[in-house]
Amino acid sequence: MSKLKNTFAIDAFGGDKAPKAVLGGLNQFLFSEPELAENIHFRIFGDSAKIGALMSIYPRVLSKSEIIHAPNRVAGDAKFSEVKGDKTTSMYAAINDVKEGRSCGVVSAGNTGVLMALSYIMLRTVQGISRPALTTMLPAGARGHKRTVLLDLGANALCDEDNLIDFTILGSAYHKTVVGSARPRVGLLNIGEEDQKGLESLRNVNEIFKANQDRLPFEYVGFVEGNDISSGEVDVVVTDGFTGNIVLKTIEGTAKLIKNVMKDTIKDSIIAMVCYFLLSHVFKRLKSKLDPRSYAGAAFLGLNGFVVKTHGNSDALAFSNAVKYAVRMSKADYNAHIKHDVSLMATVKKGSE
Repeated sequence: MSKLKNTFAIDAFGGDKAPKAVLGGLNQFLFSEPELAENIHFRIFGDSAKIGALMSIYPRVLSKSEIIHAPNRVAGDAKFSEVKGDKTTSMYAAINDVKEGRSCGVVSAGNTGVLMALSYIMLRTVQGISRPALTTMLPAGARGHKRTVLLDLGANALCDEDNLIDFTILGSAYHKTVVGSARPRVGLLNIGEEDQKGLESLRNVNEIFKANQDRLPFEYVGFVEGNDISSGEVDVVVTDGFTGNIVLKTIEGTAKLIKNVMKDTIKDSIIAMVCYFLLSHVFKRLKSKLDPRSYAGAAFLGLNGFVVKTHGNSDALAFSNAVKYAVRMSKADYNAHIKHDVSLMATVKKGSE
């Protein structure tokens, strides 16, 4: 692998717990993924004095990194218009490092809106992709061992047929490279499985995919509903950003509700506390499956470079997992898969015009 594919730009001052959680996450990644971390190099952007003061705690990270001074940070509540011209922020400098060809991707826990806007303007989309999409992986299947890719999560509120087709390319390639599936099963999120239901744009894409099954770089399963996302029967669920964002927040809110109800129920009953003690290993497994840190936030797909965004309140574990996904995408040559699948889908798109 080339040096570029092994080099990652790290926004050390993005997120509520930066820079300690960021450096701790890099350290955790290096220890937990020794094979994946082999030959990896980090270019860390932020206040060099503050980063340097913490590096004594993380000698392994220091040996794999160089620190590039970027004295300012993008605040969590900052608007894009307020910071777009500030080249001294750690976020801008990290993205620019990818643009200039010194790193292959960015990992940040910073302001989502600013990160997406800067990334889109500075990196632009891969040729043949109309718009980038924000995605994440959610636990699925009877035991939660599977992963379902859901996109778009809010980058594009309104989408036409071309956008939705492009999202299928981005999502299926992501599942191929990160999970390792040969031919992901893709579904379009709709209010029912029947062909006549849903918005016109969805019905049109459904017809296009059904008419070109043999030419698709994925297996198209048709329309899917909200309850199919966690079933494990579909690998990639495609929707517009407005719907996708609501779905994701609903899933996260439901998981939080289950956790709180279980906690209160156990506290209120001696029998429940005994059962919890006896089944503690089961509850730990459930907690790990529902823990959003395990699926590392979101990836901004379709750009000329990798952009992985983890939660603003990410701790070291969450940041470590975000780095892991970025490295996997690079090692599996994600953008090469995109370009290949774009060429395959060109005739499908042309035939639909």
